[in-house]
This record gives sequence, structure tokens and C-alpha cells, in this order.
Amino acid sequence: MKIRQCELEKVAVKKEQYPAADLPEFAFCGRSNVGKSSFTNAMLGRKNLARTSGKPGKTRTINFYRINDALRLVDLPGYGYAVASKKEQDAWAKTINEYLESRDNLAELILLVDMRHEPTAKDKEMYAWILENGFAGLVVATKADKLSKNQRHKAFATIKKALNVPYDDLIVPYSAVTKENVDVLWEILDDMAAYYRKKD
Repeated sequence: MKIRQCELEKVAVKKEQYPAADLPEFAFCGRSNVGKSSFTNAMLGRKNLARTSGKPGKTRTINFYRINDALRLVDLPGYGYAVASKKEQDAWAKTINEYLESRDNLAELILLVDMRHEPTAKDKEMYAWILENGFAGLVVATKADKLSKNQRHKAFATIKKALNVPYDDLIVPYSAVTKENVDVLWEILDDMAAYYRKKD
């Protein structure tokens, strides 16, 4: 997809603050510090549209990015940040759940995992929810540039087995540094958006 226009349209913590449900949305979820904000910037070809931080738990809001007036990318708060208080973790969970349960125009929920590490219990729980709710089950394996070819092969197999990913094609190795597979991911999202519009 050639990005002609993109903007941070809305920043929300509750559904009253969401934009109108007028475009297909592709939401990204994953544990804190998995690289969701870097992923958003790389996908949009911008350096700092989504703020990044080395400190886990930076994104605590739902950020809606409007692309070409055709679709939205939605950056959800990260889960599983151990240093956060129980109250903070509960608030993040509530924010995420409210979005997932109320957004009829959610075309796909995409799980981001760090390719260097085995998926966590929270990742497994999230992926099971994704499949149970009828989504395709796309997994973006971030930080792929940090692994050798042999390490990648092993990591790919580990992710597939740990999450019970139904098809190899659903796992896309990705790097925000090298922009590996950004074009591939846009092709996938374009196809999903077209399918969503036909279905609608």
C-alpha cells in the first residue's frame, strides 16, 4: 500500500472517545516492550508518529491511526508488564477488553511476539482468544534482525508450536530496523480490508 495520508486520529482510554466505526480496523496486541510502537512507525513510514520507549508499559492508551481514509491501525496497550501495580494492570486489561468487545469494525486482531523469546502464557491466552473469536490469527514476530538464519528457523518452530498457529503463512518475521516484510504485511492487510468491505 502506498501511504498518501496518515494521522494519529484519536487517543482513547474508553469507548466514548473512539472515532466513528466507519473504517476497518487492524489492532495490534502484545506484551509490553514487544515493539508495537516501532512496528506502527515502520508500517507508516514515519519515525516518531507513535512514541517509542525503552521503558516497558509506555503505551497506556488506545491509539487510532487513520490511513488514506481507508483503514485504521490501532495500537493497544501492552500487557504483562511485571513492574506495573495490580491496579494499573487491571486498568489496562479493562481498556483492552472494552475495545475488543465493543468494536464491530475490528477486521483483524494481530498478535506481536518477540521472535527471540518463547511466547508467554499471556501471549498464548491472547492468541487462543483471537482464534476463538473468528480472526485469522496473524502473528508478527518482531526483532527478527537480531537472529541468525538458524536461530530464526528454531524460533519460528517454537512460536508455531507454543501458540498452536494453524498455518506457517500466519507467522510473519519482521524488523523495524530493516523494514523486513513491511510490504508483505501491507499486502495482507489490504486483502483483509477488501474482504471485510465485501462482507460488510
